[in-house]
Amino acid sequence: MSQVQPRTRVSPSPHRPATGTARPRGPGPVLAGAARRAWPALALYALVRTVGVLVILPHTDRTVLQMLASRFDTTWYMLIAEEGYPATCPVQGELCRYAFFPLYPGMIRTLTALTPLSAQWAAWLIAVAASLAAAWGVYAVVERVAGRRAGLVTVVLWGLVPHAVVESMAYTEALFTAIAAWALYAVLTRRWITAGVLAVLAGLTRPPGAAVAATVVLCALWALWSERRPAGPGGQGPRQVARPVAAVVLAPLGWLFWFGWVGYRAGRWDGYLRVQERWGTSFDGGRFTLHRMTQVFTQQTVFLDSVVIAATITMAVVLLVVCHLQRLPAPLLIHATLIVLITVGCAGYFHSKARFLIPAFVLLIPLAKPLARARPAVVCTLLTGAALISNAYGIYLLTVSDHSP
Repeated sequence: MSQVQPRTRVSPSPHRPATGTARPRGPGPVLAGAARRAWPALALYALVRTVGVLVILPHTDRTVLQMLASRFDTTWYMLIAEEGYPATCPVQGELCRYAFFPLYPGMIRTLTALTPLSAQWAAWLIAVAASLAAAWGVYAVVERVAGRRAGLVTVVLWGLVPHAVVESMAYTEALFTAIAAWALYAVLTRRWITAGVLAVLAGLTRPPGAAVAATVVLCALWALWSERRPAGPGGQGPRQVARPVAAVVLAPLGWLFWFGWVGYRAGRWDGYLRVQERWGTSFDGGRFTLHRMTQVFTQQTVFLDSVVIAATITMAVVLLVVCHLQRLPAPLLIHATLIVLITVGCAGYFHSKARFLIPAFVLLIPLAKPLARARPAVVCTLLTGAALISNAYGIYLLTVSDHSP
């Protein structure tokens, strides 16, 4: 009687998929699945922002395009898209337009060259598309670190922040947030080349692009340090090392290019800093911000926007501390910390500091987590109240306040 020998189970090779196992899905199915998960958040965000725009119309005689794409800083982007950068301003002097980074006006110029759209329409449509891309990026990041419901609530809250009306204007905040959010998602999912390329684009969009670049560089360096092992099974091969290194090299190139180009045009290495100083912007470590916030509580007459901005800055600092106490993933903490430091530490344009905090969507996660666990009736009541306040303040910003939001 022969004995039956037990068969030894052989583990599949780490370098070759086992027979019968599903192969990794390509980018198409992955994006389709991500879109299916994100569409409720995008639909709610679109609804929130559409209502936020429509409620303003009865209070102004301007058209939607005149209100959202023909005022304040939007005119500078139109001028750059239509005429280029060389120009002299009465107050800021020569090279004044170089304070505005090139990606957004370049996109406007490209779209007007390829279509019959005017610069205003092109700028506004790009901003609207960017706001939806930003909402999707915000959802993708928060879903990964806190779950689907928290992601949905965060997107709605992002559409209801005090200066949310800017997300619907021909400004760069929506575009910058979209690039920053997807760069953070790329870092969280270890797509280092994508993260590096997006950091380059962020550095060509707004001055805080340096924060996105720094986040990618620091996280890529940490990945190299924490996983330092010899090549081979279980270790880092050349490809695993090359990608984080490429991200480190790529990430700062966009911001450094613009800083260097403006310096070249100005004939001095700090030409970009000089241009910003002519616009009244410099870094003083927060003295200007603290002084203006103190004035809100010491002056007899204050404007509503000053009160709201002081409250927004205070809340941002508090929420940043809470984010650290909750130990959110390091990429999110680095990004949020740098955005808050840049906003608080820069002198000038106090009336716009709440707008500068729009890309720091990470700060909303501590608020979204408990709301995601609350009963639907409670969530709807709180978000409806927030929408009423946000829409009322949006009306004030575009019809009463004479400052750029």
